[in-house]
Amino acid sequence: MILPMVLTVIAAATPLLLAAIGELVTEKAGVLNLGVEGMMLAGAVIAFATTVGTGSATLGIFAAMVAGIVMSLAFGVLTLTLMANQVATGLALTIFGIGLSSLIGSSYIGTPVTKLATLAIPGVSDIPVLGPLLFGHDVLVYASVALTVAVAWFLKSTRKGLILRAVGESDLSAHSIGYDVIRVRYFAVMFGGLCSGLAGAYLSLSYTPMWVEGMTAGRGWIALALVAFASWRPWRVLGGAYIFGGVTILQLYLQGAGGIGVPAQVMNMLPYLATIIVLTVISAGPWRGRLDAPACLGKPFRPAS
Repeated sequence: MILPMVLTVIAAATPLLLAAIGELVTEKAGVLNLGVEGMMLAGAVIAFATTVGTGSATLGIFAAMVAGIVMSLAFGVLTLTLMANQVATGLALTIFGIGLSSLIGSSYIGTPVTKLATLAIPGVSDIPVLGPLLFGHDVLVYASVALTVAVAWFLKSTRKGLILRAVGESDLSAHSIGYDVIRVRYFAVMFGGLCSGLAGAYLSLSYTPMWVEGMTAGRGWIALALVAFASWRPWRVLGGAYIFGGVTILQLYLQGAGGIGVPAQVMNMLPYLATIIVLTVISAGPWRGRLDAPACLGKPFRPAS
């Protein structure tokens, strides 16, 4: 039973990891985008509709990326160019994504789609335990891990990553030495939208290969909490995503085993209850000073004239 459980944990963690790693880059640049849930839903419904219409999952994934970027650009124009409040705009983006996905997806309810193909290497994928564990996933699972590695390397070992972190820590200082703060933040916001779109595509094309209204089920909010839980560090985001994915799967297995005398509604609360508990502990306990949030997070940039 352990191997199937591990495989389901990986599947549950992948959309969290994709959304969280994109939000981490966005927040590292000093922008707080609370519209992750809406962008995930937009990516999910566009990926599904494109795949059904064209028969190509590749085009579906690409369309989800574009949808996420377009949604994030709308957020960027409002907050970076027009100086709208980031919190209010992010919430509005989530509400818009929920409504848009319901409108587009209404004609696709009950429509089947072929699940994303898993990697199959002859002679390797058939190895007991290690074969399914390492080579039994679809391309988006590997993409989530690859993106985490790439983001960790980019932020720590490249000049552009240093510039992005500088913009998030002290936007006025970065501007004073000639860096285009707004441009850097636009690219960070677009990357966050792209990753949220990928997370949505994974949900509708692989995790549950069908369209279900509101299928993100709060995962966008968990991804936001995951970034703070990880103290804005990519490797901690990776570990945290699998922990939260494990909690999600644990409640399903416990319900299947009879729920240990706990009502099913309480079991369904476990992932979100764990999120609240973790955020409360790290914000009020001795770890509060170690959160290491970007100094300019959520603050609008107004360059001196």
